[in-house]
Amino acid sequence: MLDDLQAIAQAMVADGKGILAADESSGNIKKKFEKLGVEDTAENHRRYRELLFTTPGMENSISGVILFDETIRQSTSDGMPFAQYLWSKNVIPGIKVDIGLKDMEGHAGEQVTKWDDTLDARLKEYYELGARFAKWRVVINIGENIPSDECILENAKTLSQYAVLCQANGIVPIVEPEVLMDGNHTIDRCYEVTHKTLTQLFAELKNAAVDLTGLILKPNMVIYSLQGEKISAQEVAEKTLRCFLETVPAEVPGIVFLSGGQSEMESCINLNAIAQLVKEKDVSWKFTFSYGRALQNSAMKNWSGKDENLEKSQEIFAHRAQLASAASRGEYNIEME
Repeated sequence: MLDDLQAIAQAMVADGKGILAADESSGNIKKKFEKLGVEDTAENHRRYRELLFTTPGMENSISGVILFDETIRQSTSDGMPFAQYLWSKNVIPGIKVDIGLKDMEGHAGEQVTKWDDTLDARLKEYYELGARFAKWRVVINIGENIPSDECILENAKTLSQYAVLCQANGIVPIVEPEVLMDGNHTIDRCYEVTHKTLTQLFAELKNAAVDLTGLILKPNMVIYSLQGEKISAQEVAEKTLRCFLETVPAEVPGIVFLSGGQSEMESCINLNAIAQLVKEKDVSWKFTFSYGRALQNSAMKNWSGKDENLEKSQEIFAHRAQLASAASRGEYNIEME
């Protein structure tokens, strides 16, 4: 079992592999199950996660899995704890540790992530349960007169405090500052806000003496908004890479993109364009994916709670993971769909 922060971080961004975000909160997975007519029970949560984790060959595309608190305490149908099972496939277990968002007082339309004074104790327990990395997400909304400097600063400080506690407990922190795709802003506005957010984040991480060689960044791509004009994958790649070259220190081992509001195909097309552009540049970081919906949506819909759909659903999940893996190497094309 890996115990060195730098070794864990490097393994998380191994060539051709990415991270599965299977950390939907109880409320989030309930909504997804309700749409599919699946009863929302802990056992059904377990059955669905087991489908993903036991997919044959998933370890060829997946380096780590972000778990939810409920999930890290569950086991396979034959009684092996999920974290132990993942380790047996050389897949690193991780854990979502933020406890959700709240409105920022005095800042309409802006949110901060709730702080939790039990975090240090929870990290110690998660380490004992087998987790070797964690994830904390903050969100930055783009709108009229937002984000404010105060919102960006508070979220950056929270991420740095979380990162300090993770590393003190032998756990690699994934820092996730998500500039949301919601709205109709331009890609240039996304660039501006992402640049400002990352600049502030790494200033706070430096102030807190966080070891950047034992940390992973999980950002949004610099991308079009959901209601705005679609931009070519090439422009997404160019603006994303330029933004990161100007803001992300070279010591960071890797950048694992979230899919945000992108479709399964979009998340591969845009990642592929970034990976191809990276090959032309002198870049120190590894670029890969940390997708949730973009890996799971089709598989979950096909499964719909029925055992007879399990094998086909695993094939669908494995295919999507293989496509994301190809995209992370710049080897994806639409014909592979």
